Amino acid sequence: MFEFTLEATCGRARAGRFVTPHGTLLTPVFAPVGTQATVKMLTPAQVEEAGATLILANTYHLYLRPGDERIRRLGGLHRFMNWPHPILTDSGGFQVFSLAATRRVDDDGVTFKSHIDGSLHRFTPEKAIAIQENLGADIIMAFDECSDPYDRAYTRIAMERTHRWAERCLQAKTRDDQALFGIVQGGIDPQLRAESARFIASLDTPGIAIGGLSVGETKEETHAMLDIVTGILPINKPRYLMGVGTPEDILQGVARGIDIFDCVLPTRLARHHAAFSSQGRINLRSAIYSDDERPVDEACDCYTCRHFSRAYLRHLIIAGEWLAGTLLSIHNIRTLTRLMEEIRQAILDGTFEQRLPEWLHRWQGNAKRKMVNAESE
Repeated sequence: MFEFTLEATCGRARAGRFVTPHGTLLTPVFAPVGTQATVKMLTPAQVEEAGATLILANTYHLYLRPGDERIRRLGGLHRFMNWPHPILTDSGGFQVFSLAATRRVDDDGVTFKSHIDGSLHRFTPEKAIAIQENLGADIIMAFDECSDPYDRAYTRIAMERTHRWAERCLQAKTRDDQALFGIVQGGIDPQLRAESARFIASLDTPGIAIGGLSVGETKEETHAMLDIVTGILPINKPRYLMGVGTPEDILQGVARGIDIFDCVLPTRLARHHAAFSSQGRINLRSAIYSDDERPVDEACDCYTCRHFSRAYLRHLIIAGEWLAGTLLSIHNIRTLTRLMEEIRQAILDGTFEQRLPEWLHRWQGNAKRKMVNAESE
């Protein structure tokens, strides 16, 4: 039911196919984030038209509302949100540790208060799997603990706890139509990252995620950890880097052997009037675009760039019209899916390494100095 085929490599970059119950993913692939079972500002048809083939939904948020049991009764997440293609759900671990009003961690799980109403809840590895089985996504995540990457002593504790929780998740899983990914942790410590990569690889899950990065560390630190981890992970399993989504960061990840990416950044930027561009990130609220008849990016084939000018988009923004967020979200998602298509073809053609410097130069104005993880919105 799940099969990953590596079709080509160029350096460490990989092009593959990952078969799931709701379709085959052509990798490398970028997944827009649909935290609340919706990609903000867009209909499923618009997300599909923008080229997305995979969406991420959030276990923590959907557990709190409308509830995973309700979604199960209503036919599962694919039917509930009318998305017929593959869906990935995270375990809720990152949100428990970043959003919960208060939390108490022990070796069995995490007790936390909802950031919505302060109600008390508890997640264990078994609970995280049960919720994700109710949601019914194609790809699900083991419950993990994300810690401060600069606190080495606690990072080891969290990493070892994550390993034990991954084993419990495997034992708790009952559905054969879901692929459970283990998650590599270890902060920015080379020894811990290598240890975690070896342990998670030993569990022989259908794919492996890399968590605990893009949480405030520098790009150089992230790249160093990816170099270590991807050098250890098996070549016949898809690799998922959690929460990364600027063009430059995707290119750097692909160059290090990553297959799957997700991030809220395309739609979050759109709601703040910003757009990806091959000339660098631009803010359409600026008065310099008041009479600009050009599309957001003349190289883009998205619906927005085919039909609307920068001047019109600025007008919508200044007028407070929600359509601005929709049109910019379409553009930003299409920018990343189009980039993934170009990257994949270059890997198949054997030209990825040759084109990488030019790509990085073209897109470097869209990335920040530090990597900031934003797994849900």
